[in-house]
Amino acid sequence: MSLVERALKKIQESRAQTPGSASQASSNTITLDITPRPAAVPPPVVTQAVNVTRVAPRPAEPPRPSQVVRIDREELRRAELLPPLSQERQLAGEYRQIKRPLITNALGRGVPKLPNGHRIMIASAMPGDGKTFTSINLAMSFALEKDVSVVLVDADVAKAHLSRTFRVHNNPGLMDLLRDESLDVESTILPTDVPGLSLLPAGKASDTAAELLASSRMETIASQITARDPNRIVLFDSSPLLVTSEAISLAGMVGQIVLVVRAGVTPQSAVLDAIDLLGEGKSIGLVLNQTDEPVRPGYYYRYSYAEQGRAEGEGDLTDDIPPAGQRGQTG
Repeated sequence: MSLVERALKKIQESRAQTPGSASQASSNTITLDITPRPAAVPPPVVTQAVNVTRVAPRPAEPPRPSQVVRIDREELRRAELLPPLSQERQLAGEYRQIKRPLITNALGRGVPKLPNGHRIMIASAMPGDGKTFTSINLAMSFALEKDVSVVLVDADVAKAHLSRTFRVHNNPGLMDLLRDESLDVESTILPTDVPGLSLLPAGKASDTAAELLASSRMETIASQITARDPNRIVLFDSSPLLVTSEAISLAGMVGQIVLVVRAGVTPQSAVLDAIDLLGEGKSIGLVLNQTDEPVRPGYYYRYSYAEQGRAEGEGDLTDDIPPAGQRGQTG
């Protein structure tokens, strides 16, 4: 029985029990509120704002070459690119003295850091002065440092002597990086079996090598080489200054220059012309190669324009430049 039916029944029972007029019956009428009640409204939900920080995805690690270049010391000795075993200890000590001011300037240890000082160009005035010999031995000495790594770059792109010596002349390298901006620098740097030493080959030769080396892309590449490791030293084995224009282009983006002079062979005029080409404001060190003279302390000679007048004259510079090694390969 519904609510309405029960109410009507109750009214009928009330009328039957109490006789009276219609007005009385009317006064006993029950008004029922059968309006649907609204559903209960749930209390408002209070939410607290949460700051969500979006974390950028980590950039993917660049592809690294799986090839490891083996440094065959015996083969390098046969090619006269490393000293004989009888002179190894002596030459190692000499190159320790050469690298120390270079590291000091590059990393600012006790002195103000030299701008772009971690970029070092190994140059010579003429071919055959021992530039490649110096590059290899200096790189091997840098690799002995506990908190420094070194990348040896074959920037003598026409000759590519370093690349051929280590049999990486067919690998992509510096010239390929300069031509192709999509190529990642780290993918072309080859690790060696000498801890702390890596190689960047010359790559495929180009008729516009000088222009490529002088481009802004070259500056980008040099910056990327040291971007992941601020203690990375970059050694550029360049072409001879008086023979090609590539070395001059390269000199503009390095902070230090090591100029190799062959004892008794390199004319003084050639050395001075090479220094003039490099221009003012460069940190230039002169290293005497292939000398039989006894090693004197402080043989790493730093040149400044103030000393040019003293150096002018006939002959070569062997009286002014202390020795930096003995019987190096002419390369």
